[in-house]
Amino acid sequence: MYATVGDRVHIKGRNVGMQEHVGDILEVRGPQGEPPYMVRFSDGHESLVYPGPDCLIEQRGSSD
Repeated sequence: MYATVGDRVHIKGRNVGMQEHVGDILEVRGPQGEPPYMVRFSDGHESLVYPGPDCLIEQRGSSD
């Protein structure tokens, strides 16, 4: 998994009824775009994220 600053991370709910978490990647700490990523989520909190199989990276500009 690779990302750049400005990309968006989507973390799917692990259980039925759990909401998807969406956040913007503020910092890429791994070499060559690899995890971990510092992410600011839509509710305002920031967290260091090591994406798992329930994550999707939306590249900047791909939704335009």
